[in-house]
Amino acid sequence: MNAKGERRRLVVFDVEGVILPKRWYLLLEPMIKLNFYQFLTALFLGFLYESSLVSLEFTLKRLYSLFKGVTVEELFGALVRIPLIPGAEKAFRELKQEGSITALISSGLPKLFIDALAKRLGADYSVGLEVETAENHLTGNLFGIVLKPRGKALILGEILAKEGRTSPVECIVVADDRNNIQMFPVCDKTIGYNPDFSVSAKCDYVVEGDLQQIVPFLANSPMKLNVGVSKDEAFRKVIHIGSFLIPLFCLYLNVDRFTIAAIITVVTITYAISELKRMRNFKIPIFSTITLKAAKSDEKWNFAPSPIFFALGIILSLTVFPSRIGYTSIALLTLGDGSAPIVGKIFGRVILPFNKSKSLEGTIFGFILAFSGAILFTTPLKAMIASAIGMIVESIPSPINDNLSMPIISGLIIMAMP
Repeated sequence: MNAKGERRRLVVFDVEGVILPKRWYLLLEPMIKLNFYQFLTALFLGFLYESSLVSLEFTLKRLYSLFKGVTVEELFGALVRIPLIPGAEKAFRELKQEGSITALISSGLPKLFIDALAKRLGADYSVGLEVETAENHLTGNLFGIVLKPRGKALILGEILAKEGRTSPVECIVVADDRNNIQMFPVCDKTIGYNPDFSVSAKCDYVVEGDLQQIVPFLANSPMKLNVGVSKDEAFRKVIHIGSFLIPLFCLYLNVDRFTIAAIITVVTITYAISELKRMRNFKIPIFSTITLKAAKSDEKWNFAPSPIFFALGIILSLTVFPSRIGYTSIALLTLGDGSAPIVGKIFGRVILPFNKSKSLEGTIFGFILAFSGAILFTTPLKAMIASAIGMIVESIPSPINDNLSMPIISGLIIMAMP
């Protein structure tokens, strides 16, 4: 109970992706201790998990086996160098001031580190992986309830029991990926923070940007759906929509589409190298500057993959499909996918029930603009159908990045039409 005699609210936080950058970035610090083969193995394991091909327990056990022989101090020292998501400390201060109980539950990081993080943030509960050691060196073995399929839900149940609660009233979870959905039935409010496709579909609210922005969503008052567009996001969307010039140049200025695809490929490879360097605090002129200005809020402290998927969508459209079909696909990607989020954040009132990060207004406007561009390269009927399919793909939560799935599926639909 708080000073007013009211039950104190329990706010449960996932750690990777909410308090700290995404899981696959977290590996970059400890991976300093790995050789090149182990590094590739770790990345491959992460890919398999993110693609839902293997379980979290399988991934973590094999991942930590790569760190066999690393000292506790080496691992802990690498982890503490990872920066907090901006707004994390402010968010916890505000929650503490209003009397909330806070908990950190991680299924991917050692309990030793989670305990230290909880102390830094002033969290009341902390749970992490139990990592086996021998003579202060990691053996590669893991254990603990948090590893199990419903481990986080069981742990949250234990916390609720300690707080004397038999219902999920005044229990809120803040999470970003599917491993945390198991806790949703135990809480009466769920917040997806920069969420993946599965959380976007099942959470009550979606929050992007500074972690402190979750605090208003914890209250019971209605939330405004239109949050505006930041300068960085506007800059990113200018690049996105401006890429519509590519098919226009190819069609009307006779620029060879395969040459454009080759140039984009070289730029994309250079960008990927730049991002890896940026993660190690080395900046490549132009590339690193553009990334910091154009990256999504959660990508500023991670490897930013969205531009790579965007480039791949354009490259495949230029090289795989017949020219006009490829140009149509690019029009849908650049104009439809580029405009829908902006309109949704400025004018959005109706959130799509199957994807809390999208709005009906944004989807409708994206369809209109996509159709307006697609009609330059194909018939009105095909442009209309392709635009509708494209925006449906863009709005449906999916493990495949929509920068890639949207142009490919739309292009295949057009090819199948008589």
